[in-house]
Amino acid sequence: MWLFEDCSKRELAMIATIANEVDIPAGEAFIREGEPGREFFAVCEGTVEVRKSGRKVPMKGGSEFFGEIALISSAPRTATVAAVSRVKALVINEPDFTRLLLSSPHLQLKLLRTLAERGVLAFAWGTVFAR
Repeated sequence: MWLFEDCSKRELAMIATIANEVDIPAGEAFIREGEPGREFFAVCEGTVEVRKSGRKVPMKGGSEFFGEIALISSAPRTATVAAVSRVKALVINEPDFTRLLLSSPHLQLKLLRTLAERGVLAFAWGTVFAR
């Protein structure tokens, strides 16, 4: 998962302490376009479908996680993500993620650099300031 690919084993262990495993039944939309985002989902098992403005969005290889923008911004969700089959996912909520980053400035800087390199910060801040 590219968001955490530069993290050390120790940092990954810290992140794991705030992740919760959830089961999502087939057919359930667990992220809804336009709604506020407060959590990040990493799909471990199962298949999902992504729709933007009602249209199916092709999945890129390695797109097994959704909601990273919600961890750093209060911007509305940019797409709807629904379980096609039963899905097992890890969930990290924004308050726990924020507490983790505040307790570890080194991890904070590392993740913010990764997000900036991927253009996620520019997108997230652009949607926040566009309001």
